[in-house]
Amino acid sequence: MADFDFSDKALQKALVTTAHMMADAARPITLRYFRSDKLATSNKLSSGFDPVTQADRNAEAAMREVLAQSRPDDAIEGEEFGFAAGTSGLSWVLDPIDGTRGYISGTPTWGMLIAVNAGAGPLFGIVDQPYIDERFSGGFGVAEVSGPRGTFGLKTRSCDALKDAVIYTTFPEVGTKADEQGFADIAAKCKLKRYGMDCYAYALLAAGQIDLVVEAGLNSYDIQGPMAVVTAAGGVVTDWKGNPAHRGGRVLAAGSAALHAQALEILTNY
Repeated sequence: MADFDFSDKALQKALVTTAHMMADAARPITLRYFRSDKLATSNKLSSGFDPVTQADRNAEAAMREVLAQSRPDDAIEGEEFGFAAGTSGLSWVLDPIDGTRGYISGTPTWGMLIAVNAGAGPLFGIVDQPYIDERFSGGFGVAEVSGPRGTFGLKTRSCDALKDAVIYTTFPEVGTKADEQGFADIAAKCKLKRYGMDCYAYALLAAGQIDLVVEAGLNSYDIQGPMAVVTAAGGVVTDWKGNPAHRGGRVLAAGSAALHAQALEILTNY
């Protein structure tokens, strides 16, 4: 692996520019099919339902083409086309449409996830919601959202007690029965629980609108983009034991260290 100086402003700029180029390339593809009768859906599973669409595949292909032109030596880990080895020591983690169930249902809470890492946690990431024209980005000293109201800094809010917290997860069943119970035990102590936002919940956390996201069964491409944005905005993201979460699995994201510690005290029992 190459040795990188991540304080190098030129390297930072190159990585940030590439990430935004990928998001720009994929945006029109996802919008072309969203809420359209042109959208065809297939199921990845023989039992159950895990949808994939041509929008997922075409958007990831567009992002990979950007990398082929701009950073051909970097590795790629994508949801739709898997892993492609690189020689630079940097790896891009891509989810062209996180929340495909929401996408095919017409809800505007899906998103495009992009992150870059050097073998550990993400260095920079994007959560992009094309339909409502919001792009959340974080890393290298950046924590901001650009959208219909302009560009603003992101900062998680200071909620230091579970009784005052707003908590989100994507599915009520979360994952296994143990996962579900862990979420239920925390949610019972919170002021408000809500469901169904996929990656957009992490964007809301980074924006200081909610306080906790608790999930399980994630892949690296589900969490690395959101993780970069949340941590850049001042939040804390780990697994349910307090360990690094960039490879997925069970994830706890909190807006403050104090709230994270309280939630972790419960989840570490699962």
